[in-house]
Amino acid sequence: MNIYEWLQTIFFFVVLLALIKPLGSFMAKVFQGERTFLSPVLVPCEKLIYRISGVKPEDEMGWKRYAGSVLLFNLALLVSLFIMLMTQHLLPLNPQKFPAFTWQLALNTAVSFVTNTNWQAYVGEQAASYFTQMVGLAVHNFVSAATGIAIAIAVIRGFVRRKTSLLGNFWVDMTRCTLYVLLPISIIAALLLVSQGAIQNFSEYKTVPLMQSTTYDKPKMDDKGNPLKDAKGNPVTESVTAKEVQIPMGPVASQEAIKELGTNGGGFFNANSAHPFENPTPLSHMLEILLILLIPGALTYTFGVMVGNTRQGWTLLGVMLLLLVVSFGVLQWAEVSGNPLVAKLGVQGVNMEGKDVRFGMAGTNLFTVATTGTSCGAVTTMHDSLTPIGGMIPMSLMLLGEIVFGGVGSGFFTMLAFAIIAVFVSGLMIGRTPEYLGKKIEVREMWMSILVILTAGVTVLILTGIAMISKDAVASMANPGAHGLSEVLYAFASMANNNGSAFAGLNANVNFYNLWGSLAMTLGRYVPAVAVLAMAGSLAEKKYVPPSLGTLPTDKVPFALWLTLVILIIGALTFFPALSMGPIVEHLTMLGGI
Repeated sequence: MNIYEWLQTIFFFVVLLALIKPLGSFMAKVFQGERTFLSPVLVPCEKLIYRISGVKPEDEMGWKRYAGSVLLFNLALLVSLFIMLMTQHLLPLNPQKFPAFTWQLALNTAVSFVTNTNWQAYVGEQAASYFTQMVGLAVHNFVSAATGIAIAIAVIRGFVRRKTSLLGNFWVDMTRCTLYVLLPISIIAALLLVSQGAIQNFSEYKTVPLMQSTTYDKPKMDDKGNPLKDAKGNPVTESVTAKEVQIPMGPVASQEAIKELGTNGGGFFNANSAHPFENPTPLSHMLEILLILLIPGALTYTFGVMVGNTRQGWTLLGVMLLLLVVSFGVLQWAEVSGNPLVAKLGVQGVNMEGKDVRFGMAGTNLFTVATTGTSCGAVTTMHDSLTPIGGMIPMSLMLLGEIVFGGVGSGFFTMLAFAIIAVFVSGLMIGRTPEYLGKKIEVREMWMSILVILTAGVTVLILTGIAMISKDAVASMANPGAHGLSEVLYAFASMANNNGSAFAGLNANVNFYNLWGSLAMTLGRYVPAVAVLAMAGSLAEKKYVPPSLGTLPTDKVPFALWLTLVILIIGALTFFPALSMGPIVEHLTMLGGI
């Protein structure tokens, strides 16, 4: 890293840390029903929404009713988006006359956006109308993010409340999150992106002539969209001469803002945040990374305020920062070291293949760890082009449960599940009472924490194994061997952990990945959500136990280091064999000159 990259990275983290406390404090006031500076404007809007929808704010819910409301609401969203995608050709704001999605792709896309995954097995600018992008996808970016945050707030209440079965009202939490947090920040962010050059219009696509025609080899596809290969297994191509180019238009900035802020990640364009209309300048690039990490980071302070001990929040934030910075450092080292096989060809230096040269090595690597450490999935780097160890970093961040900093809400309650396991294990090891924030950790809390942590991992491993023996799934891999395994492992890690980024090189728009991927996204979202709400309900019913000499301090550096170690041990035990057959063996063969 040169001096400018060091200064840029340091300045970014300073700004992020400076914003966490005020935003976290603001969110704590919002979800505790206290007055904020936005109350004079938004309280009347909030009351109107409750009146129209028939919601009674004072009517709180137990964990079963809260979970039922989440599932029912998400089911309604899923059905509505599925119908919208299937009837896209009949709806307005479709100047390009895009046809309807196939039912398999429509199902996969609907599940993807409802679960906050935003996995895209289609090319946005070639498949989705403006109506679909705004009324369908952008709206779901708001509500799926609000759903995750609402669940996290309910879990925090589980620690705060005593001898009660009530966790709050899901409809109130989701409404306040959208009105007070997501909408205001998204409006400001969208205006900032427009000021940098992100587009926001309803124009038809523009066709412009090239100053000089260009000829290139285009891969030939079969009727299922799979690349054709010759008898030797090499891709079959055809020569194409381009004399003009079509430039997509659309309402991009508004969707870009909420896709980053809500850690959604679905790009308006196929190139995602590497597209200059989505991410025009280095300033917009850093703004988008900031948006990705802002709410997940601020939720730690919200947690500290609501439980009455802000050091608890700072401890969790410290663990997140440690894992993020170490991951960034390893990724930076791997990509700066480059590929020795390429170096033998006379190309020395860093591996800039697949990276956005506008933002440099450090900038794109920071975006990579931010988007895979959360459940965002937006990209400025084609992860398939990373070195083997470099590619293992974003894959590992997803496999750990995306807790660095985690998706809005979902990553935070996964981190709390890790903390509960760390408390329980440490209590067994040193003979201290397993308590966390004044609540005894017992069998029920342990089982629910295990479900939260292991559901996505088990899903990834099982579905990856099925893919390796499925003819259609193997045919979709653009690369054989270890790298092909990495593509499939990454895909299911992305879907089951509700990330949405892709390794590229894998044709995911086939029935196998559309259908099995839908299952992975559903399990990865709702099993942990219901489990953690059940855990919150159990905690809320417990009495408060004051700290004693036998209580393990959970707001100090030793516990933060222990929590970090527990996260890494669980990740290694679960995924090391799979990683060994993918990126690790690929790295060893690369060093061996193959």
